[in-house]
Amino acid sequence: MPTTPSRNPFAVLRRHREYRIFWTGQTASLIGTWMQAMAQGWLALELSGSALVVGLVAAMNALPMLLFSFHAGALVDRGDRLAIVTWAQRIFLLEATTLFLLTWSGHITVPLLLVLAAVHGACATVEIPARQSFVYELVGREDLQPAIALNSSGFNLARVIGPAIGGVVIANFGIASCFGLNAVSYGFVLFGLRTITIGRATVERIATVRESFEWRTRVVMQSVRDAITSSNASALDGLRYLLRPGLVRDLLGVVTVGAIFGGPIITLMPVFARERLGLGAGGYGSLLSALGVGGVCGALLLAGPLAQAKRGRLITIAAIAYPTLLLALAASRVTWLALVILPMVGVMLILFNSLANSMLQLLVADQYRGRLMALYGLIVIGLSQSVGALTAGAAARAFGVQWAVGGGALVVLLYASITLRRRPEIRRA
Repeated sequence: MPTTPSRNPFAVLRRHREYRIFWTGQTASLIGTWMQAMAQGWLALELSGSALVVGLVAAMNALPMLLFSFHAGALVDRGDRLAIVTWAQRIFLLEATTLFLLTWSGHITVPLLLVLAAVHGACATVEIPARQSFVYELVGREDLQPAIALNSSGFNLARVIGPAIGGVVIANFGIASCFGLNAVSYGFVLFGLRTITIGRATVERIATVRESFEWRTRVVMQSVRDAITSSNASALDGLRYLLRPGLVRDLLGVVTVGAIFGGPIITLMPVFARERLGLGAGGYGSLLSALGVGGVCGALLLAGPLAQAKRGRLITIAAIAYPTLLLALAASRVTWLALVILPMVGVMLILFNSLANSMLQLLVADQYRGRLMALYGLIVIGLSQSVGALTAGAAARAFGVQWAVGGGALVVLLYASITLRRRPEIRRA
């Protein structure tokens, strides 16, 4: 039954018990994840003193997604998404524990940091599309938009709290403690996942599990070559569907350019903090927290007061305002100005990503949703952290971090302006 739209951003949590459990556990876990991400970037900078290595660590995290995201999406479309998310969280727990032990014992090196980043990325390649498409099962079509907005708010709430705690932890207990606390945090999400019952989606979930079992059985019976061929065919079919001319392809184009040239600001933040603003670990955490504060505000606005606003108009505003604010950030040389600009950057970033995410999910056929989320994850994380972060790291080393941030922002601004002018259907969506 369709639900009545509400301006209360938390109404979807009240209506859907399973989503409430899922969201709470994921948010708690993401606090630890952002602590680890903040500490990992700072550790890479301490071990190497190079912006290029900071970008390389981010690139290794994204490389598996760059190579295998569509195969992961095909798996998600055919598999039990709850089981996939659960197993992925267990692997994340193991990876964080290993990183803690190596750093605590003093045996961590740049090559080991790169390997662990690649392990995390391989797991995330499957987990991200499974988790994002699982939200649709938990809340249904009518509540998808506020649920995605709340996912963004949880993500950015963690981005506020995690780095802020991480800066204090590094200053008082060392970098290894951040990785240890992240390992502990995965217990929250695993506990939440264990308490999710079939609930509203009983028939859908049983059908999904049966289809997953039948698919796994066929894979076991097939040769490895046949299995790879089948996976490739499924991935290519999804790619052809998503990239055919239309609104989906236009939106994906703007998202792609924004992710590659605008997304690496987070990867470059430790370099920007130390080299441009002269800050330490605590100041770096404050910058990430400021960005996250804006993200939380943007997500809550989208889930509440802006829930009934015209999506195309909001996307247009955010697509232009985000790179414009990045240009202002690149020009800043004092901490207080950066702390003023970053919350506004966070608002526009979350507005655009959340709206694009939900609009894309509503535009595609159900059987392609997992592959869509795989491609979306490939763009926003894979391309952003591989092509984008590595290129931005090299540019920061060669020309300075302010030119890397500003140059990327200018590319995003020009592409978004041209696309929105040539494709007015995006503004009218």
